[in-house]
Amino acid sequence: MATTFSPATATYFTTQTRMHARVLFWVRALNRMTGALETLGIWNGDDHREFTIAGETRTYYGAGSLLSVDPIVSRTGLEVRRHQMTLSPLSAEVQTLIRGYDARFAPVELHRALFDPDTHNLIDEPHRRFAGYIDKVKLKSGPKGSKVTVELTLASSARALTVALSRKRSAETLRARAPGDGFRKYADVAGVITTPWGTD
Repeated sequence: MATTFSPATATYFTTQTRMHARVLFWVRALNRMTGALETLGIWNGDDHREFTIAGETRTYYGAGSLLSVDPIVSRTGLEVRRHQMTLSPLSAEVQTLIRGYDARFAPVELHRALFDPDTHNLIDEPHRRFAGYIDKVKLKSGPKGSKVTVELTLASSARALTVALSRKRSAETLRARAPGDGFRKYADVAGVITTPWGTD
């Protein structure tokens, strides 16, 4: 599906000879301690900032949290697209993401914020460039003394079409929603173990 830009954004693309753009990363994930669904925003700006997206005011944490993002290429079709992001493990927000949240398969969005290169004013509401999931989280380190980074692999929304039904409705998924839900507790052994009628 082609991206439709607002008039202000379309004018920016056609008139500006210089572009000042920032990437906004938004994730919804379960808190490992409480099981509650929480949100977190990180961007590659110089400081923390609020942006309004689709009527929702979101806080994005900057100051070096987001180090780099691979170029985002839009394509039509059902192909699963993957993108790499590099985060700083020194950031408290990144620590929350990788240690405080169950980040694997958490839904994510990437938006692009455009600014006037002279005044640094925001041109318009940031527009979405990517929607999908966190596919992999990896703590990456090189030779002794080199910088340690957090590498995220993001998979596009088409990734949901490749997830097995048992993963979508596993016992763990049901317990994340309701801790006492044991409906699928023995789903993985159903049909494998024979239990005579009338026995436990």
